[in-house]
Amino acid sequence: MRSKLDENRPIFQQIKEMIEEDIVEGILPEGDKAPSTNQLVAYYKINPQTVLKGVNELVENGILFKKRGVGMFVAEGARETLRTLRKRTFQEEYVWSMLQEAKRLGISEQEIRSMMDDLKGRNDHD
Repeated sequence: MRSKLDENRPIFQQIKEMIEEDIVEGILPEGDKAPSTNQLVAYYKINPQTVLKGVNELVENGILFKKRGVGMFVAEGARETLRTLRKRTFQEEYVWSMLQEAKRLGISEQEIRSMMDDLKGRNDHD
C-alpha cells in the first residue's frame, strides 16, 4: 500500500488503483484475500464508504469477489483482465498520441524504432 494518498484525486479511485496494481504486479495473487475495508480505513484514516466505493467497483468488474462473512478475494483471471485493460489504455493514451505527434513532426516509423532502441539501451544500463 502507498504511504499517502493524493488529495487532488478521488480517494476511492486511488484505493481501487492500488488494489489493481498489487494484482498486476503479483503482490496480490488470484485467490488471495484482498485488504479488508477495516484495514484500509484504519491505515488511511478515511471513511468506510469511500473504501467501499472503490472495492465495489472492483467487484462489479469481476476483479474481486465477496465471500460472505470472510472478506474480499481476488478473482480467477483478474490479473489477465487487468493487464488486457491496461494494454488497451496504454495503446490508446500513449501509443496513439505518440504516433500522432510523430506524424506532425515528420518522424518515420524507422526513426521511432531507433529512438525506442536508444532509450531501451539507456534503460538497460540503469
